[in-house]
Amino acid sequence: MVSFKLTFLHPKHWVTWFGLGFLWLLVQLPYPFLARLGACLGRWSRPFLQRRERIARRNLELCFPNMAAEQREALIEKNFISLGMGLIETGMAWFWPDSRVRRWFHVEGYQHLQAAQASQRGVMVVGVHFMSLELGGRVMGLCQPMMATYRPHNNPLMEWVQTRGRMRSNKSMIDRRNLKGLVNALKQGEAVWFAPDQDYGRKGSIFAPFFSVQNAATTNGTFVLSRLSGAKMLTVTMVRNEDCSGYSLHIGPVLNDYPVQDEYAAASYMNKVIEREILRAPEQYLWIHRRFKTRPLGEPSLYS
Repeated sequence: MVSFKLTFLHPKHWVTWFGLGFLWLLVQLPYPFLARLGACLGRWSRPFLQRRERIARRNLELCFPNMAAEQREALIEKNFISLGMGLIETGMAWFWPDSRVRRWFHVEGYQHLQAAQASQRGVMVVGVHFMSLELGGRVMGLCQPMMATYRPHNNPLMEWVQTRGRMRSNKSMIDRRNLKGLVNALKQGEAVWFAPDQDYGRKGSIFAPFFSVQNAATTNGTFVLSRLSGAKMLTVTMVRNEDCSGYSLHIGPVLNDYPVQDEYAAASYMNKVIEREILRAPEQYLWIHRRFKTRPLGEPSLYS
């Protein structure tokens, strides 16, 4: 775990500390109020995030070409509401006590995780980038402490804060580039969470279908980890309930039909799994990420 350093108290970090302190105070409010506040923050932020709005609209056009324009705009509106709530949920994940977190979620399919771990083999826990990702990690850890892959934060103070928050209910964080560490953890029987749904660039990727986009850069990390570790694989997705009643954590059955011999088939299979999880609550997905920024050689950008 990252250790606290006296340099974090330097005046250059005071604005960050002020923001963290304000977030801590904010999330002490009742959850129904926080849900309404998060929705307002999302709506208010939209005029200031026009580039992200254009990216979200383009992603939806590419993934759902048959969706009516009115339906797409309504989805974008809900997506920004979810974005605002995601900020609030980050504070909830980092600062709420376990007892308060537990009051606001229920679990579906926990027996699948228990069955997967009963064989004493590692478990690859596949997630997706929903706006509630930080809180989802906290909730998963309360159900079953596990390890998680992540990208280290560029700001050392924020790296300390986010790691401390994430470790409140989980075992450890592993840099997503640390293949050896991930394989060793899985071989030792650990459950390791990772999300293979984003565009991580050309290196280590293969092009496979994703929704209606035929060539989406898809990480081959899932395939490599599966081959090297022999771990079982299942999905875990947390969805925010629309009625402000909390959250539902969905744990899927083991993916026994994952194609372990064909890299392209494996990437296509995993994208189908991710599509299914996104469709649980598409308005909560991170559409503002340029999912299709990496193109096959010679193909123009899809965002120009």
